[in-house]
Amino acid sequence: MKKTFLNSLSVGALVAVAASASYADGHSAPLKVGVLATLEGTYTALGEDGIRGLKTALATLGNETGGREIELIITSTDTTPDSAVRGARKLVEQDGVDIVLGPLSGSEGIAIRDYSKTQPQVTFINGISGAMETTYVTPSENFFRFNTDGSQWSAGLGEYVFNEKGYETVATVGEDYSFIYTQVFGFATEYCAAGGEITERLWVPLGTKDFGSIIAALPDDVDAIYLGLGGGDAVNFLNQYQQAGGDANLIGGSIMVDGTVLNSKGSAKDALVGVPSSGPQADTWDNEAWQAYVKKYQDTFAPEDRFPSPSLLGTGYYNATTAMHICVGEVGGDLSDGHAAFRECLTNLELDAPNGKITLDGNRQAIGTNFVTEVFEQDDGTLATKLVSMKEGVTQTLGLSKEAFDAIGLPGRDVPECKSSY
Repeated sequence: MKKTFLNSLSVGALVAVAASASYADGHSAPLKVGVLATLEGTYTALGEDGIRGLKTALATLGNETGGREIELIITSTDTTPDSAVRGARKLVEQDGVDIVLGPLSGSEGIAIRDYSKTQPQVTFINGISGAMETTYVTPSENFFRFNTDGSQWSAGLGEYVFNEKGYETVATVGEDYSFIYTQVFGFATEYCAAGGEITERLWVPLGTKDFGSIIAALPDDVDAIYLGLGGGDAVNFLNQYQQAGGDANLIGGSIMVDGTVLNSKGSAKDALVGVPSSGPQADTWDNEAWQAYVKKYQDTFAPEDRFPSPSLLGTGYYNATTAMHICVGEVGGDLSDGHAAFRECLTNLELDAPNGKITLDGNRQAIGTNFVTEVFEQDDGTLATKLVSMKEGVTQTLGLSKEAFDAIGLPGRDVPECKSSY
């Protein structure tokens, strides 16, 4: 094992030396950027819009920065850690990329954090993966995340559904993996502290086709059901839930009411009209910078090749690409000395993102704005989210002290406990 690690570093060192030499010879070396996105499996639509977000950033800022042309190498993943690491190894050890943008899915992010520690000559900038552990537990010095995580995306929702909607009891249904654990963690800590009770938590594998047993198990004595599903899973659940005559009040996890679901084919998504949710954006926010970003996204792709507005996945990759572009430009394209100046720029960057200001904490994790939203039908018949309220400066510890936050435990099937205080 140790020999493999040393050989890997040797390959990386040779790539870095070659790149530095070419840079010194006239800034002529292209900036090789590897991209990881879920372009297969249940999250395919999410990955496709992630790539659209990246391309929107390049259409806005240009395909050159710091005197170096950007050369993209895009590699597909399927939400599994193994696929993400295989993709990253190809990009780093075969293609010799300088920077990796990605991944998209939660457990992929944890795996790429660990892989990044074996490749210190490469800088990794998260795409939009949102598991808490990726940056909160044993963070990597060369892994940067310019998106808030899944628990931060829940900020404001628990209080809203308890205090404003009057939902005193809730059951949850979620995909059985790290990101949704993180989402439910953020929702539960706030909802339970507000006075709510979570009576049951049901989990399903990613890529579930048949939700019959889960739908049959849903309790009918709760005020609402929280749905932590995304992509094909979300659409399959909605179709089968409607066919079964389900009519409970619903609460949406962030990717349950994202554009990747709201623009899916069929009428099942209509069950989401009026559903409250929260996340890192509100589709119809009237902020000038947000509206300019939406228009650039729309102008970059033909209507049949995009959603009516960017999904949160697109926005995540847009912001990651923008941060990279700014900081490579700031250092004049010079990634020598182990990317030291470039990484210092990323660490200290205040990113004026279309969805609000983003800064990084000591673990290189985003602090940003969160949006409580509701789904509504627009005049043209399409569905989107509208702003209910905003929370700025949401930290990874959700406003708790580190000691209090750590005492809750890491997100899991049964963590956190539903308690009145934490």
